[in-house]
Amino acid sequence: MSEFAAFENRLGAYLRDRRARLDPAALGFAGERRRTPGLRREEVASRANISATWYTWLEQGRGGAPSADVLDRISRALMLTDIEREHLFLIGLGRPPEVRYRGQAGVTPRLQGVLDALDPSPALIRTAIWDVVAWNRAATVLLTDYGALPPEERNVLRFIFLDPRVRAAQYDWESVARFVVAAFRVDAARAGAAAEVEPLVDELCRKSPEFRAMWRDNDVRTHGEGAKHIKHPVLGPLSFEYSAFQVDGRPDLSMVVYNPTTAEDAAKIRGLVG
Repeated sequence: MSEFAAFENRLGAYLRDRRARLDPAALGFAGERRRTPGLRREEVASRANISATWYTWLEQGRGGAPSADVLDRISRALMLTDIEREHLFLIGLGRPPEVRYRGQAGVTPRLQGVLDALDPSPALIRTAIWDVVAWNRAATVLLTDYGALPPEERNVLRFIFLDPRVRAAQYDWESVARFVVAAFRVDAARAGAAAEVEPLVDELCRKSPEFRAMWRDNDVRTHGEGAKHIKHPVLGPLSFEYSAFQVDGRPDLSMVVYNPTTAEDAAKIRGLVG
């Protein structure tokens, strides 16, 4: 097979490669001597609950495009990681799979080290449903003392709509609140987190008529980059430029960094953070 032909049958090549990496004995298949490493085609088909003939055709580039259900079964049969599963869908169907939100608690020490190195710029890491799971000292001093709160209360929407101190720190609370609701809606939908969002939305609708009205507006926005202005009780007016980044390898997490826009603000923050 020519290099071009092999490239054109990327799905088949990828399936063969992943199949060869699996240990038959570890998966309960007989340990007799094999001519090639990994599982046989019929063993993958059995694990995926599809016909061996259909699976063979997929590896050979025959039979047309598989369905999303078939690719999902094969991804489980081959024990693919999330990024490997996404690649399988991209080369098999030309699109990523439907998202499956699986929130994971906490961050690695290395990721926390990145946040700490950003002092005195406030920085935090939040989930797709805007729970804050990690932060640096500057975020504690300038935004919210997240560590003083139970984990279930460390949610950005709860701060904006239910915490009077956070509300008072905003120059234009309504504009900020509308932006947060619209960006939250997009992040939660992208992550496929409807089940996780429902109880939070229900609670906020009960406790905040303003949230209920904004949620019903169905506005959508992306977070990305922008400007933020706050009224700090000690330092007074502060302005920041913020940027939001997805954490590589953790599609459930985003890092948000707030950089002071002036040298004067940076100096004031540095003096307070220490």
